[in-house]
Parts: sequence; C-alpha cells; structure tokens
Amino acid sequence: MTSVVIIEDHALVREGLRLILQDEPGIRIAGEAAGVADAFALVERTEPDVALVDLTLGGADGIPLLRGLGVRYPGTRTVAVTMHDDGETVRQAFLAGAAGYVVKGAASGELIAAIRAVARGERYVHSAVAGAVLDDSLRWLRYGHVLSPREREVLRLIAGGRTAIEASRLLGISAHTVRRHLSNLATKLGVRGRVALVRYAIDHQLLGNAD
Repeated sequence: MTSVVIIEDHALVREGLRLILQDEPGIRIAGEAAGVADAFALVERTEPDVALVDLTLGGADGIPLLRGLGVRYPGTRTVAVTMHDDGETVRQAFLAGAAGYVVKGAASGELIAAIRAVARGERYVHSAVAGAVLDDSLRWLRYGHVLSPREREVLRLIAGGRTAIEASRLLGISAHTVRRHLSNLATKLGVRGRVALVRYAIDHQLLGNAD
C-alpha cells in the first residue's frame, strides 16, 4: 500500500485530488495540508511514501518546500503538481529534489501513474513538460561546457551583483559587448532574465574559474 499526502492550498483542488485517489487500489491518503508549516508537520507525523506538492502555496514558493522535504524526510518522494509548465520551473523542481512532475489538468491516470512510478523509485515527467526537460538536457549537452572564457567572466560578475556597466569597466570592454555576451548566454542556456540566468549558473556550477 502506497501512502500519499496532499499538500495544496486550494480546498477544491485538494478535494479533486482526494476523489481521484481515495478509491484507487493500492493507494492510501494519509493526510492533507494547506501550507508550508502544516506540510512539514504532516510529513513528520505520517511518514508517507509520496507527497503531492503544489508549487504555489498561498503565494509562497513551493520549490524550497520540495528541497526541505527532501533533506528532512528522504524516505518521502515528492511529486510537483502545478499549473506551471515552463522549462525553468520544471528544472527548479527537479533540482530541488522532486521525483515527479504533473501539470494540473492532466488526466487522472497520469497522476496515478506518477505516484506509482515514484513509489517504485523511478522518476515521472508529465507529457506536457517532457519536451521542456528534453530540450534542457540537450541544451546542456551542447552548450553547458562550451561557454567562452569571456562569457564565464561576464557571468561571474553579473552573479556577483555587478551591473553591465560595472562589468564592462572591470573587463575593459563596452557595456554593449557585455549585454551581447549576456544575450549569447541566454540563448545557449535557454533562460531569460538576470535572476534566472544566475540561478541556472549556480545550479549547474558554471561560476568556476575561467578556462
């Protein structure tokens, strides 16, 4: 019997998930939580096999919750159940320790398949985001280790809080050239925006010494 907890702040969504799972053979609902603090207490108390985790809990980011559950309760595997289907959110969820990812609106069979897969120690990616995961993997294989020394320098400075103008002065190049390097980095790594770019670089350990 696979024990499951539901961590979701919307009562109607919790009810829907409960209705899907309550009569499913081999699955037992161990409890529900609507917020981060309650989620930790619930998992502590019930020690479930699988936790279904919404990535937006009352406005709070669910990614740190995934990470925290993985560190504190490694025996519980997590499945992100969310409306977000963009590549960056998928990437962050798996890096935070999620074993599965299902987009809200998926057929009930996909949710059940995800629970059964992660309970067996496997990973599960909903078909709606499988393409984003594949694209990210291919992009990393193509470009993750072929950043130029200058691109790495620019990336380190931006990650350190420098503006494009400050980076240009430190590197002895124009701000326009710095911005061009940032544009190239965004294209290579498949992320847009300074925060997403820096987070990707940290997650993939791209801030080491230039080659």
